[in-house]
Amino acid sequence: MSSRRKVFIVAIVVVLLCVAGLIVAVDAKKKSEAAAMPAPSTEVAPTGLKAFYQQKLSWDSCGDDVCTWVKVPVDYRKPQGETLKLRVKLRAAPVDKAEGTLFINPGGPGGSGVDYVDGFVAQASRDVSKNYNVVGFDPRGVAKSTPINCLSDKEFTEYVSFDPDPDSASEVKGFLRQIDKLGQGCIKNNGDLINHVSTIEVARDLDVLRALFGQSKLDYFGASYGTQIGATYAELFAANVDKMVLDGAVDPTLSDEQAGFGQAKGFQQALEAYAKACVARETCPLGKDAKVALQRIGDLINGLDEQPLKTSDKRTLSEAMGFYGVAVTLYNKDTWPLLTRGLELAQKGDGSGLQMLADAYFSRNPDGSYADNSGEVIAAVRCLDSPGDVTVDDVLGFEPKYLKASPIFGRTFAWSALGCTNWPAKSTEKPITIDANGAKPIVVVGTTRDPATPYVWAEALADQLDSGVLVSRDGDGHTGYRAGNACVDKAIDGYLLDAKVPKDGLFCK
Repeated sequence: MSSRRKVFIVAIVVVLLCVAGLIVAVDAKKKSEAAAMPAPSTEVAPTGLKAFYQQKLSWDSCGDDVCTWVKVPVDYRKPQGETLKLRVKLRAAPVDKAEGTLFINPGGPGGSGVDYVDGFVAQASRDVSKNYNVVGFDPRGVAKSTPINCLSDKEFTEYVSFDPDPDSASEVKGFLRQIDKLGQGCIKNNGDLINHVSTIEVARDLDVLRALFGQSKLDYFGASYGTQIGATYAELFAANVDKMVLDGAVDPTLSDEQAGFGQAKGFQQALEAYAKACVARETCPLGKDAKVALQRIGDLINGLDEQPLKTSDKRTLSEAMGFYGVAVTLYNKDTWPLLTRGLELAQKGDGSGLQMLADAYFSRNPDGSYADNSGEVIAAVRCLDSPGDVTVDDVLGFEPKYLKASPIFGRTFAWSALGCTNWPAKSTEKPITIDANGAKPIVVVGTTRDPATPYVWAEALADQLDSGVLVSRDGDGHTGYRAGNACVDKAIDGYLLDAKVPKDGLFCK
């Protein structure tokens, strides 16, 4: 299960402008963009990287903002070799003199930072959005940057639809075959790039961007997996860190299997919170008892293995899609009503609601194509960062532990530990220990019932970072900033706008 955040937003905006007002607005926008344009870098670049740190950028219009392409080496050990392009988007602050330039990343691995600009600016406090130039970038291999491509749309649909918790020898064989097919497709279709999409290399790219935007220090906001990018950057470039917020933190010390176990517990906890809230409402389709409600959800998902449900687009809802359809709504409490509706339909034999939610998780279009490659990127990055050595016998051994921690999600997370065991791509980067010694204070935000990045991970990362400062939100959902808690928002805004470091251990109820 990815740690990325899925937000369902429907916005209808009607704007009436007179001609004179429109001219004034456009003129002000052009001035703010011109002020935000970076000056050519004059700093001394790392050895062999001058051409990248001092390249000239050409800007083009991308909707209401401006975008550019940045060239970086595929392999930083061979800067004279093959290169790739990063797509970068700038949202200029609507003030004459901005507070600074804030680089952002939404997580994943596989989330588009370019697409995240709109969401972040809309979500962040008005003062942050108004006073910062906001820069989003698609990491190497992702979306509009030079992308990786491993499977056809049809093949990827088969991959994500296959039974995620096999319970027979034939299903285990098919499960392993799908994993191998993904890995081999990644090797076949991407050349050397597939060996160079690690988080360490993304962090190196981020430092190139910092320099190209004329920033001597980095201001950064990372959510979910974006916290791993930020923490890695802080380890590699501690002296370049200014203000850094890591929201919904990943614990970089965990193995892939350990991370899966943590998420199994996290999603179970989140589902229990949903069930408790649902049964308190008259309209809950799961009854009046939370334990009974959980059992019904579990029976529904497990039953899809033998008897998939029909959907409105002539597909059938598989056990895998039922799992994703439930899990994706646990990232954000605002999407719980969508889960309720999906479960209500499923109990009537209609899998359309849960199928729609699962499609949203993977960015699947109605015609069967996919809007992005995030489902492939997460495997490629995960397996370079944390190579696996788990065997089928290992899974069978620790499966009961997972099942006890999460009766509904446990087996799926247990079997997911096999995803990197025979991954054919290999990173050339040496593993690092992250403590960011010498960096300025780094604010780590954790939410107590976060399913994707459990709260204990935020505690761990804040402790591992020499200058880590932990801010906690007591609540549901993935990440904590602008999630309805004024205490958290005040702490983060004060840090970003006034460099006021929150008290370590601040707990916001």
